[in-house]
Amino acid sequence: MDEREDKQAGKRACKLYIVIPAYNEAANISTVVDEWYGVLEEEGINGESRLLVIDDGSRDETFEILGRMKEKMPKLLAVTKPNSGHGATVLYGYQYALDEGADYIFQTDSDGQTRPEEFGEFWRQRTDYDMIIGHRKKRQDGWSRILVTKVLKLVIRLCFGVTVTDANTPFRLMDARVLKKQLKYIPEGFHLPNVLIAVIYEKKNKKTKYIPITFRPRQGGVNSIHLGKICRIGIKAFRDFLVINKLIENAKGGECNEY
Repeated sequence: MDEREDKQAGKRACKLYIVIPAYNEAANISTVVDEWYGVLEEEGINGESRLLVIDDGSRDETFEILGRMKEKMPKLLAVTKPNSGHGATVLYGYQYALDEGADYIFQTDSDGQTRPEEFGEFWRQRTDYDMIIGHRKKRQDGWSRILVTKVLKLVIRLCFGVTVTDANTPFRLMDARVLKKQLKYIPEGFHLPNVLIAVIYEKKNKKTKYIPITFRPRQGGVNSIHLGKICRIGIKAFRDFLVINKLIENAKGGECNEY
């Protein structure tokens, strides 16, 4: 089977893994899991699909709550690991889903800011794109987060020479076969993997679509990533971006026949 036939086979399959990283989300996790578990019950979702929640070494009862919920939710996978940060946990989830044979991977967060009822439009268009990303057009999560997103957009333009509509949205559906080929460019434990994934798809002309989504305020608990931490991550990311851009550019010539 050549790459194009492999791609078409992936489009016919419907094994979905919903990946949700969680850290100290005892206040939200029950509601978030209930909402997103319902997506797996919808028509057209393969029975082998799973809701994968990765507990990033929480210090509260997040993982214990997940353990109790698993007893009544056979499609819920709850794993825990030492704390390594949101980005590393997202990458852990992607690799876990790939190892389990996922055909499509969807990522969102555990703070309740996204709405599961908006997933259906993404799923209906899954066969037309390599990745579909939610565009947070009307955000309700505060001016500081909006400012960070605008600055990030400028930094991406300076470092990579591409414009990305909304690079770090935690609401994205990806063809697993395409994603697997791009993960090699992302350093292990990188803080902003979703940003890099959006950039790589843009630079390599992958088929990407942005769909407006609702982005609510955090539904409970306390955000562990404050503005100061965001700034520190951003400064380090800027340096990393310059190095990674060279790697992508050098590799592009050798991948002209890649789907």
